Amino acid sequence: MLDNLMLGRHVHMKTGVLGAFAYWGFAQKEEVEHRKRVEDIIDFLRIQDLRRRPTGSLAYGLQKRVELGRALALDPKILLLDEPMGGCNHEEKEDMARFVLDVNEEWGVTVILIEHDMGVVMDISDRVAVLDMGQKIAEGTPDEVRANPRVIKAYLGETKTIATGGSRG
Repeated sequence: MLDNLMLGRHVHMKTGVLGAFAYWGFAQKEEVEHRKRVEDIIDFLRIQDLRRRPTGSLAYGLQKRVELGRALALDPKILLLDEPMGGCNHEEKEDMARFVLDVNEEWGVTVILIEHDMGVVMDISDRVAVLDMGQKIAEGTPDEVRANPRVIKAYLGETKTIATGGSRG
């Protein structure tokens, strides 16, 4: 798992393979700096006890955390997450939602989230855009979007009034 996160740091490394041989001290110092950043990410994601385990052997929700960690290792200003909760159980979704919020609030990273779980989207988003058949039908705060008639029609269907018959008498 640690190697997986270190891989996310590759874009920041200045020393190539040949440079590592020629400037051993610089390469070693650079490695230590990148390792420190990865350790910060491991602490943030609370996966300290998993650092030596292969990512493929981890539970699915933990694999999703490692994926988030690898993205964070790039030190992005904007993070695009496509279905980060896809396939997760309820507890794993709650954990991932908390990490997504913390990435934004504590690290100052703007998060663009593509997610089909409307409960998660409405709970953690400042702004929401809704697509129906590839067309944007609504945009705004979660409350605005939730009340939008086009969203209600597209996702819940039209409301029909059912007339009931009865006798008065």
